[in-house]
Amino acid sequence: MSINKLPPQFEALESLVDEWSLRDEADRTTKRISSSIDKLQGFYDAVMPRLEEMLEYLSHYTLSDMTPEVARLFYLTLMMSEVSIAVELFKQPTVPDTFGYDRFRTNHGSLKGIFDR
Repeated sequence: MSINKLPPQFEALESLVDEWSLRDEADRTTKRISSSIDKLQGFYDAVMPRLEEMLEYLSHYTLSDMTPEVARLFYLTLMMSEVSIAVELFKQPTVPDTFGYDRFRTNHGSLKGIFDR
């Protein structure tokens, strides 16, 4: 018996979970800037057609009542917010004409611990 990584209706996206369903903002940013635009485009092309359905599904949950499968779906949608701007606007993994990401420090907390069940 296999264990679902995502809710059953999103089974087609399960191959993305290990690489793209990242719960920490800094990890998502690092993933975006370290990926090629072709790799980002591949993620975008897989998720974008299902995004509205994903958001509708997630609208029935709060952060405190998500199962691990729902949480992983939530993290994929957060990753999509990182990837979409790179694909749609910048056409590259990083923001053009800005200083290096190694100079940024996020210090507003994370969702770590919320879904450690």
